Amino acid sequence: MKYLLTTIALAYGAAARTFTVTNKCSFTIWPAMFTDLNAGTSVPDHPTGWEAAPGTSVSFTVPNDWKAGRIWGRRNCDFSTNPGPNSCLDGGCNGGLECDPHTGTGVPPATVAEWTLSADQNQDFYDVSLVDGFNLPMRITNNKGCGTADCPADLNANCPGQLKGPTDPSGAVVGCRSACEANVDGTPADSANCCTGSHNTAATCPPSGVDFYDYFKGNCPNSYAYAYDESSGTALWTCGADAQPDYTLTFCP
Repeated sequence: MKYLLTTIALAYGAAARTFTVTNKCSFTIWPAMFTDLNAGTSVPDHPTGWEAAPGTSVSFTVPNDWKAGRIWGRRNCDFSTNPGPNSCLDGGCNGGLECDPHTGTGVPPATVAEWTLSADQNQDFYDVSLVDGFNLPMRITNNKGCGTADCPADLNANCPGQLKGPTDPSGAVVGCRSACEANVDGTPADSANCCTGSHNTAATCPPSGVDFYDYFKGNCPNSYAYAYDESSGTALWTCGADAQPDYTLTFCP
């Protein structure tokens, strides 16, 4: 029996990854995590939200077949009186500190780290997405030498006026909305910024038609600047799943 349990433990260990989330910001953030359960039912062995003081890290186990997973950061949170999506100035989710597993996707604007592990051609897919706007710089690295996905710049400081999101009590901008979220073109159902309606394919939604594309991509070239940014070659990153890479997400790298 002992041998059997050891074998099971080893098999489980071989089919899991270690994810580390580090806060290098000078202020407390509240990381959040969500899994699209329509894509897969495997979920990480960690709460879906937690408090991260400056300079702290947490590590946890993620299943080898984690699908459509995302991690982002929340700023200026207070869950004591309003434990819901408006508990934070940006990035809040249904559920309060721990995001609801079914509806806790997060409130834009928020920089989002995304993963789908062991997918097509046995590849891990990962990215840093600005499709939901920006709130915190972040970087995804791994221990197998695969590419780095990141948005290391603070896009809040020079956020264009039309895109400025929430502000903190001092008046500083703490979120920069995407052109889609800000409804810059005024036609969300048929929008080049949202890639909707007649613009709902990569061919009909080129980056040249997306307002403020250059601001996001120019400052963060290794991120997803809009929904169909794969053509840039620096939006979606891959790493061979056979190598069982572990990943580190760093806020304010």
